Amino acid sequence: MTAPSIRNVSEREARQVAEAAREQDWRKPSFAKELFLGRFRLDLIHPHPTPAVDDVRRGEKFLATLRDFCETEIDGARIEREGQIPDETVNGLKELGAFGMKIDPKYGGLGLTQVYYNRALALVGTASPAIGALLSAHQSIGVPQPLKLFGTKEQKETFLPRCARTDISAFLLTEPDVGSDPARLATTAVPDGTDYVLDGVKLWTTNGVVADLLVVMARVPASEGHKGGITAFVVEADSPGITVENRNAFMGLRGLENGVTRFHQVRVPAANRIGPEGAGLKIALTTLNTGRLSLPAMCVGSGKWCLKIAREWAGAREQWGRPVAKHEAVGAKISFIAATTFALEAVVDLSSQMADENRNDIRIEAALAKLYGSEMGWLMADELVQIRGGRGFETADSLAARGERAVPAEQMLRDMRINRIFEGSTEIMHLLIAREAVDAHLSVAGDLIDPDKTLADKGRAAAKAGGFYARWLPKLVAGPGQLPRTYQEFGQLAGHLRYVERASRKLARSTFYAMSRWQGRMETKQGFLGRIVDIGAELFAMSAACVRAEYLNETGEHGREAQQLADVFCRQARIRVEELFGRLWTNTDELDRKVVHGVLDGSYTWLEEGMIDPSGDGPWIADATPGPSRTDNVRRPIR
Repeated sequence: MTAPSIRNVSEREARQVAEAAREQDWRKPSFAKELFLGRFRLDLIHPHPTPAVDDVRRGEKFLATLRDFCETEIDGARIEREGQIPDETVNGLKELGAFGMKIDPKYGGLGLTQVYYNRALALVGTASPAIGALLSAHQSIGVPQPLKLFGTKEQKETFLPRCARTDISAFLLTEPDVGSDPARLATTAVPDGTDYVLDGVKLWTTNGVVADLLVVMARVPASEGHKGGITAFVVEADSPGITVENRNAFMGLRGLENGVTRFHQVRVPAANRIGPEGAGLKIALTTLNTGRLSLPAMCVGSGKWCLKIAREWAGAREQWGRPVAKHEAVGAKISFIAATTFALEAVVDLSSQMADENRNDIRIEAALAKLYGSEMGWLMADELVQIRGGRGFETADSLAARGERAVPAEQMLRDMRINRIFEGSTEIMHLLIAREAVDAHLSVAGDLIDPDKTLADKGRAAAKAGGFYARWLPKLVAGPGQLPRTYQEFGQLAGHLRYVERASRKLARSTFYAMSRWQGRMETKQGFLGRIVDIGAELFAMSAACVRAEYLNETGEHGREAQQLADVFCRQARIRVEELFGRLWTNTDELDRKVVHGVLDGSYTWLEEGMIDPSGDGPWIADATPGPSRTDNVRRPIR
């Protein structure tokens, strides 16, 4: 049953809302954007940017303190067993300053750079992924980041000191029937004097069960003196009318304080509005430009742990007279984990340093890092379970009970699975990145495929597009990747960068051909767009791996080993890229669509016979009708 409060919107309206929330301009260069356009701008990432000496000193000092805390004060097994982070652990992290890592010191925070914030999350996330999620949700998308970017002086002075040391924040956007389509947002914020009155229900509120402060997205109705639209607010979690109706439980991240929150006639001062009315989605997306980097950072930490366990276990476990690591089938998995961990760390560190320097627009880089990190992180965890065999499927407690090392490989797999959904599912990330990747095309030729444009508009667009493509297309024919001595300063890795340059131009040609072929139907070709984005992600990762290896080689830090890892990674990635290029035009997309139609119209229900459905009764989507709560408040503030 669908809640009567849910807004019914057309597909066109949904697209318009999403488009209006996008950052429309590119005021700074973007390596990834250029890559999708067939322009390999190595100069934007090489030489590898480096952090300031003082930033390194403060960052390394905190990492040492945090490592000691993780080793002595965090009991990951207990959190998994009890499904809750102990209050004393949370309070210890507060005293450490871990809740204020990204907050300016003038507000009581540590003021760490994005690079060291991400390294801290990678570290703490290996001790307990639930704690990593707690800290990330609080700082990457909770109150501190949107206030840092869009808050007033008074808002910063009021809320940031609390977030730095005492208060936990949460971000509330999703609703029972609203996920990645914000045009359907049903929670309302009705102006009333100097306040707004909030009504609605929010789902999957990470940190929401224990939060002191909330960032809430709600729809302000348009009226005299009010522009209206989706708007962001800072809300005190203990305000009258707020009820945490349920603490949700998941297959992984069992210590996650994630719930369902109902707002009924909740009064919020207008002074707590972040930015103007109607700017809520733009604020959310801008916040995520760097906020998304926290997730792949924790995937890096997971990859490092997978590598350590794979090395130790596969060297100790023997089969047929030798360690299993020396059997090619297992060794290939270990090589994949090692090479991918190196590349993913290169992607995250490079993107983070560019975010700190603020000289590049990294919205695509951050999105690619999230997409690539979540997919590769899951694969590495899955391969570790396979390497461990039956022990990979067995719980850590069970292993310990029979006298073996308590290795939580199956827990890692469960904990990592959500990353392909958190902060934009893989499918949504494909569409988001694809939209940015074809922005240059739509800016010059968009009116040609817009059915609402007049013939005069289309004529002007045709002239504009003709000029753009006359200059752009010839540059895709040949480039430095075809010259045998290009990028020679990279030594054995030069060939991989030449490949990236050639593949970048091929990627751009493929995109242009697809737009010419499908025009306005391009947006429906989600399989094609997903493969285009996946190719771009691989090319970005190859570039980052080569640049990082060269940087480590120049600084004398494991340079030879780094080049070997980068070389192996690039060879593995090239195989994946070639497969993706082939699948651009040779695939089952059309046949899949026909089968889906058959499934939905009931043509294959006979195939479902012979099984028992263990699902319980109830609606697919819970009723989210506004009104007073009928359940107990399960909010659990930590003091």
